[in-house]
This record gives sequence, C-alpha cells and structure tokens, in this order.
Amino acid sequence: MTLDELRAAAKSGEIDTVLIGLADMQGRLMGKRMHVDHFLNVVAEHGAEACSYLLAVDVEMNTVAGYPLSSWEGGYGDFCMIPDFTTLMPVPWQEGTAAVLCDLQWEDGKPVAPSPRQVLRSQLDRLAERGWMANAGSELEFIVFEDSYEEAWDHKYQDMTPANRYNVDYSMLGTARVEPLIRRIRNTMAAAGMTVEDSKGECNFGQHEINFLYSDALATCDRHTFFKNGAKEIAAEAGCSLTFMAKYDEREGNSCHLHLSIAELDGGKNVYAGDEAIFNQFLAGNLKYAKELTLLFAPNINSYKRFAAGSFAPTTIAWGSDNRTCSFRVVGHGAGKRIECRLPGGDVNPYLAISALIASGLAGIEEGLELQPALVGNAYVDTEHDRVPSTLRDARELFAGSALARSAFGDEVVTHYLNNADVELAAYDGAVTDWERVRGFERL
Repeated sequence: MTLDELRAAAKSGEIDTVLIGLADMQGRLMGKRMHVDHFLNVVAEHGAEACSYLLAVDVEMNTVAGYPLSSWEGGYGDFCMIPDFTTLMPVPWQEGTAAVLCDLQWEDGKPVAPSPRQVLRSQLDRLAERGWMANAGSELEFIVFEDSYEEAWDHKYQDMTPANRYNVDYSMLGTARVEPLIRRIRNTMAAAGMTVEDSKGECNFGQHEINFLYSDALATCDRHTFFKNGAKEIAAEAGCSLTFMAKYDEREGNSCHLHLSIAELDGGKNVYAGDEAIFNQFLAGNLKYAKELTLLFAPNINSYKRFAAGSFAPTTIAWGSDNRTCSFRVVGHGAGKRIECRLPGGDVNPYLAISALIASGLAGIEEGLELQPALVGNAYVDTEHDRVPSTLRDARELFAGSALARSAFGDEVVTHYLNNADVELAAYDGAVTDWERVRGFERL
C-alpha cells in the first residue's frame, strides 16, 4: 500500500485506523493505534513519540535497571517513531485498518542504536559499501492449541490440547484438521501484501509452518514481525492459540531457519553464485563466530532447551551440503545458492540474528578465512567441531567477550543486549518451577 492509496482508502471510508509499530528487543510488535486522519495530517510527515522504555523492559513489561538508554534517572523520556512507508500495508484481519513500521530516532535525529531495526540497518550499510545487499527468508514454526489464550493463561499453560494428536509432518490428512485456521492465516497474509509460498505440518503435536517468498533482509524481518503478531491475533479470533516459543515441551521445538544470500546492488546478481571465494569466506566467518554470537540467535532461557540431539535442532557448529544435522546448511544452486542458519528458534528476533550473520560473514571476508570441509553424516555424533552453547549464561559470557560484536555493533548495542540477558538470567534464577515442586514438595 502506498501513502496515496492510504489517503484514497481513508477518503472512501475503507480505512479508519493506522497502527504505527516498532519491533522491540524481543522482536514483538509494539506501538499505537491512530485515527487515519491524524496519521495522514500529522504523523505521516512528523512522526510520533513513544516512551523509550519500550527498549528497556523485560518480557513482562517491567522496568528494569541497567539500560543507559532509558531509566528512572533519565526520566523515561520519549524517542521518535518515524514511519517507513515501504512497510505500509493493509491489515486484513482487522476491520478498516492499515499498519506501518517505524525507525526510531532521538529528538536530534540521531538513530536509536540498540533498536533492532537500526542494528540491521547498520549491517546492511556495511554491505552497501561493497556494492552488496542481503536477501533473506525466515521459516517460522508454531504449535496450535484448541485452548484460547485466556484458557491457557488460567491453566498456567498446562494440560493444553494440541490441534493435532499425532505427528502431521507433510501429512495432507492431518493438516486438513487445522486448515480453516491455517488457510485464513495464509490468505490474510497474502492480502496484506506478503507472497505466501506454502504451509505444512511439522513433527510436534499441533505443529505447523507457513513459508513466504524471500525478500531483501529488512523487508523479510518486517514481514516476519507482522506475520508473527497477526497469526496470534487470527488464532485468538478463532478461539484457539498458538505459540512460537522455542521449546514448548520435550518433543521437537519450534525452529526459525534463516536463509541468507548476498546480491549485487546493481542488477541483483547472487554474489555467492558468482564468486566461490567470497561464499567460502562468508560461511567461514559464520562458523568461526557462531558461538560468540549465539546470544543473537538464541536470546532466551528456553531457547537452549531446543538444542537437543536427534531433534533437527543443531548441537554442532559445522556446515554441510543439504545436511539438516548441521548448524549451517548450504542449499540451492546458481541464483538460488544460499546459507541456511538452523540455530534460531521461533523466539528469535530476526533483525538481530540476520545482523549477526552479516557481521560474521563480513569478518570472514575481511580476514580471508579458509572454509573448513563440509561435515558429511550425522553432526549429532561428531566430536571434532565446536558445540553450540548449551545455556543462555554461556552464550552471554561469549558475547560479552566478543571483539567482533563490539567492532561490528558498537559498545552501546553490546551493552544493551548483555543487560537484556542479565535481566532474563536474574528472573530465571529467582523463579521456583513446577519441576522443583514436583520433585521436592514431598520427597525431599
């Protein structure tokens, strides 16, 4: 949707509400609902304000210490939300509504460096200096439950009923049971301007996946953010719920495989296909720095429960040709040649994860790294390669000590996301879990 199309839709009465949004640290869509006239007459040109605490809270929206960007001492002031009209889109699952994502600036026009969209923009600028751009695609898995979100909350997310009672991976019969919901999500996302490729069942009970055509990296992350939010809203309207959390139970977790290729800005030719040395160095950089950047692929305590042998989630930092047991899988050929990073789960912030891939890939090129041989066979039983960090605490320490992270993202960004990890670790360390009660209430 263009701005002129929005004006026409407002005049005809088709659109009366505009959502202006931002992606927060967790990759969630946050923002305001505006009357379309106010948006067109004021916000479209001048932007809007929002409290800077949106990038300085935990998952529960609690204000927490440690963020120089926003604090009680700093008065929790505002930053500016500047609409990016390339993201303007209708929201078919909400009546009379359009939406736009914003870049974040301070009052003096300086970008808010730790905002996820700005972190990615900075890495894309580094590619542009070489005459390159990034194309990306994200494959999001989720589990559908027959319970509503309110019912799930009231029952503390226990004893929920999955939409499928058995493994429906690629099953046409099993997925048909949930097709009314999945079809609505597919079609409404297509009506919003996204190019939907397909949907399919997955391994866990009630688990599904919807895939979209790749695009430039920033657009892919924007669409990922809208899709994730919209899918939850559509599920809620249907009286059910779905989750993207990395590991809901002891079965297969929710993955978010990220596909990345580098293309020439002038003409769009796939750099990987045209220059094997560049491809090898880029992938070598991904491998070398994967451990110290894992925090950006797996940002939560729960993320690390997903890294389990034989689960299609990686445990070994290696690459393979069409090998789903490795952290990095090389797929496609010619114009379609790309790297699939299998580290992220459904809880990933895609802006940060793709930033990590670009930063490490560019480091591989700058250092002229040699690509290790492809791993052939089962990476789960491999003993020669590094292992994926097994806890958020380990990943936090690796990120804190990463010279690459500081040189690529800057101290402000690194400090910001280290504090986010510290907040999550403190919350987890202070929690008493159901597992502890079951084991210890009577028998210890």
